Amino acid sequence: MFKPTPSGLSLLFATLSTAACFAAEREVVIRVESTKPTVVVEKTTVAVESGKPPFEGKRPTVDVAILLDTSNSMDGLIGQAKSQLWTIVQQFAKAKKQGQTPILRVALLEYGNTRLPAAEGYIRQVVPLSDDLDKLSEALFGLTTSGGDEYCGQVIGEAVKRLDWSREPGGYKAIFIAGNEPFTQGSVDYKDTCKQAIGKGIIVNTIHCGSHGDGVEGMWQHGAKLAEGEFFNIDQDRAVVHVDCPQDKIIIKLNTELNSTYLWYGKAETRSYYSANQAAQDENAGSLGAPALAGRSVAKAGIAYNNANRDLVDTLAENKEALKQIKEEELPDELRSLPADKREAHVQKMAARRADIQSQINKLAAEREAYIAKERERLANNEKGDTFGDAVVQTIRGQLTKSGFENTEGASVKK
Repeated sequence: MFKPTPSGLSLLFATLSTAACFAAEREVVIRVESTKPTVVVEKTTVAVESGKPPFEGKRPTVDVAILLDTSNSMDGLIGQAKSQLWTIVQQFAKAKKQGQTPILRVALLEYGNTRLPAAEGYIRQVVPLSDDLDKLSEALFGLTTSGGDEYCGQVIGEAVKRLDWSREPGGYKAIFIAGNEPFTQGSVDYKDTCKQAIGKGIIVNTIHCGSHGDGVEGMWQHGAKLAEGEFFNIDQDRAVVHVDCPQDKIIIKLNTELNSTYLWYGKAETRSYYSANQAAQDENAGSLGAPALAGRSVAKAGIAYNNANRDLVDTLAENKEALKQIKEEELPDELRSLPADKREAHVQKMAARRADIQSQINKLAAEREAYIAKERERLANNEKGDTFGDAVVQTIRGQLTKSGFENTEGASVKK
C-alpha cells in the first residue's frame, strides 16, 4: 500500500493553504488512492480572490445571532432589545451590495437562566437563524429572567456549531453577545470558542452591561479582540429615549393598511398563526409607545422585512411558478374562491397596493428621521454606545462596510 511521505503531504497542504489565503471558506475532500502515489481532490470550489468577494446569488446574505444574558438583573437589557429591534432591522435594510439588499436572518439564544437545564449550560436556542422577523419579535417579548450562571464561552460555541450559518463568501456573519458577568465563567474557554467563530468567518461582538473597566477586567474586550469584533459597555437599565413625531400617527394608520395586503399560505393553522402573529407583534411594539410602533411599521415597509415562503406577494416576487407549486388547500381563502386563471392577477394587485403603501411610509419615514435628528440635537441627547441598540447599530455600520456593503449609514437608534 502506498503511504504518502510527510514532505509530500506538507507540500499538498501548503499549496491548499496558500490558495485559502485568497479565498473564502471552501469544502475540500482529499482521497489518497491505495494503488498509486496519487492524491486526488474529489470536491472543491474555485477560489475567489481576497478583498471583498462578490456574493454568489440573487441577494447577499447577512446572518446575525443575538446572545442575551437572561439571568437576574437583565430585564433592562431585554427591554432595550425589544424596544430597538426594528431600528436595528432598518439599519440592515439600508445596506446594499452590488445594488442588492441582503437577505437578513437573525437567531436568538438566551443563557444564564436557571430555569434552563444545568446539563446544557443554562443555554437555550430560542430562534434559529430565520428571516421570520415577527417570530423573532415574539420570542423577544417572551423572554423572562432568572438565575444564574452565565457561560459566555459555552453559548458562543453553541451558536457557532448549532446555527445554520450561510456559506455565502460575500456575506456578513456576526454574533452579538450581551451580559454582565465575567466572560471567563464556565468550563468552556471563551478563547477557544471565539477563535472557532472567527475561523468560520463569524465575528464576535461583545456588549458588557456595566462599566468599561469591569468589562475589560472580565475579558469581554479580549473576547471581541480574538474574534475581530467590537467591544462596548452599556447601561442596561438606561431607558430608551423615544421621540414622538408628527408622522407617527399617519405611519401607524398606513401600517394597518399594509397588513391587509398579506396573503399568507400553508396549512390552515399556519396561515392563522402568521396573520395573528403579525398583528400581535404590532401590539407588542405599540405597548412600548407610538414611536416604537411607528419604527416597526417603517421596518415593515423595507425590503429586510420579507416573508417569502409565507406570504404569496413576497414569494411570487422571487418564484414566478409559486402558484403552480402550492397545494390548493394551502392557498388563502380569498384565492381559493377565485378561478385558477384569476389568482395571479389578484396577487399582483395586492403587490401593487403594498408597494404604494410602502412608498408612502418610506416618504414619511425620511421626514420622521430628519425630525428625530433635530430633536436629538435640541435635547443634546446624542450619546453613543449607551444602550443595546446603540452598540449594535454602530457596530454593524462599520462591519458591513468592511464586508463590502454600501449605504450603511442610517438613522439614530433612539426612536
